[in-house]
Amino acid sequence: MPNRRTVLTAATSLALPMTHATATATTAASGAADMPHLPWSRQAVIYQVNVRQYSAAGSFKAVQADLPRLKALGVDILWLMPVQPIGKLNRKGRLGSYYSISDYTAVNPEFGTLADARAFVAAAHGLGLKVILDWVANHTAWDHGWTTAHKDWYKLNAKGEIYPVTFNEGQPGEEHWTDVVALNYKSQPLCDAMIDAMAFWVREVGMDGFRCDVASLVPTDFWVRARKDLDAIKPLFMLAESDAVELHTSGAFDMTYDWTLADQVFKKIGKGEAGASLLKDWLAKQPAGYPAHAYRMRFTSNHDFNSWHGTDAELYGDAHQALAVLSFTLPGMPLIYNGQESRLDKRLAFFEKDPIAWRGYELTGFYQQLTAFKHRHPALAAGQYGAPVKLLEAPADVVAFERRLGDDVVRVAVNLSRSEQIWGPRTLGPWGWYLS
Repeated sequence: MPNRRTVLTAATSLALPMTHATATATTAASGAADMPHLPWSRQAVIYQVNVRQYSAAGSFKAVQADLPRLKALGVDILWLMPVQPIGKLNRKGRLGSYYSISDYTAVNPEFGTLADARAFVAAAHGLGLKVILDWVANHTAWDHGWTTAHKDWYKLNAKGEIYPVTFNEGQPGEEHWTDVVALNYKSQPLCDAMIDAMAFWVREVGMDGFRCDVASLVPTDFWVRARKDLDAIKPLFMLAESDAVELHTSGAFDMTYDWTLADQVFKKIGKGEAGASLLKDWLAKQPAGYPAHAYRMRFTSNHDFNSWHGTDAELYGDAHQALAVLSFTLPGMPLIYNGQESRLDKRLAFFEKDPIAWRGYELTGFYQQLTAFKHRHPALAAGQYGAPVKLLEAPADVVAFERRLGDDVVRVAVNLSRSEQIWGPRTLGPWGWYLS
């Protein structure tokens, strides 16, 4: 009886084209106006790059040397974590957080120079890859030049002082981000300066978009204006670290995070606290308000999950690959976090140097077949371009579904249990799957 990897390989062993087929848009179930997305995004796979931890060198040049391998992996969009200089005042750890930025239009010398950043983006473009930059608009480092030149651009306490980013102020569970200070978007000059800084990376470096940190903490009207102004330079792809519906309905963002799938479903299944029924319930109870054009990012890991929640082995155990299959085949765009293709088995330190131990790229073939499957099938496109999920008859421990768009039909069955399951004429091993 074939094991799970053999079933996947058998189902996708043909030479699969790596082009992004443009599917006919389906009718928006919510009735919201259609929002077009860039053709190269519609069947794309996104790959997150932590430059500091990517290699012992931790530089643009080191990642650039690996671009042919990433192209062969089948990814399309490279998401760079912040690459600007990190503040020194109130820094956490020896190297500090990437999200404590002291200069929006400079490069962290850890990673190289501005010329190195340009060369990296140009090399990626030469391979047909797109690059988006993690953008931190909500806050800066304490020693950013704006804190002295434009104190009024920041949120101030009752004493008129700049103070750390604070959540649940005065309430139980109050939380402080002690290394950063929050910007005040009531200031129009701040809005102008922030958009100018983003435009710098589009014009001068060639970025294809942004992943916007804690996007829902910044007013939506700022993002609407930023999107309009930046798209006038060149059309961009915008990802929000948020699940706020208005970031889609406003037209500001192409894609938001789907934390519910990872946090409330995948983690519970991986820890043995739930099974297929939880995923079926999740599919039946999708939150209201998201327009059909909303891309949702599906993932099993990212920098926050890996550093603060756990490795794939810790979070999911033997269920990890089955859950990764679902992240590629459910509606949305799948994310691969750097190192997952090498079965990343440690939590990467956030404020210190802690490079990935790449070893043998053990799961490269697994991810290559998933990326190829995603690219081949228009039914698997994100947003309005793909097909909805139709659940199929299956045993209690198996999630089976179909996505059909015209002549393109994809069927997926995933065994979310430690026991062998029978689905029709097929036997699925523990945590096994079938794709056709």
